[in-house]
Amino acid sequence: MRLQQKIHFESGLLTVEATGEFSLDEAKRAFVEMLSAVAQFRAKHVLLDGRTVKGEPGDLERFYYGEFAAQETRRLIDEFEIAPQFAYVIHEPLRDPQRFGETVAVNRGMNIKVFGTPEEAFAWLGRTSARKTETGHAS
Repeated sequence: MRLQQKIHFESGLLTVEATGEFSLDEAKRAFVEMLSAVAQFRAKHVLLDGRTVKGEPGDLERFYYGEFAAQETRRLIDEFEIAPQFAYVIHEPLRDPQRFGETVAVNRGMNIKVFGTPEEAFAWLGRTSARKTETGHAS
């Protein structure tokens, strides 16, 4: 199943809601799509909500994704002079409790952190809360 992304930009924050099944190829394709939106909107903060994404990547896939994301982010920084901060909200088993993929990306210069809840991610991004829906609940 292909990874799908709903991308929204508001007040300097690019939010990406991802759904589907993880595969390394799909994750790379989706990351490039997300970076395209970062460049288009010149977004400084990115919140990826992948809580419904299914999958259980192995260490090698985590390594390759972290390396790829950092490499593509470096290319974005060099070309567009934008250095975005990335917060990923994902659940185990997609989120590695040891944070291996995050460590790989950070060690290669990417500003990224993985969280279990949107509230933690918003706090790290320096945002007070999530955008409110019509019912008043955070989205």
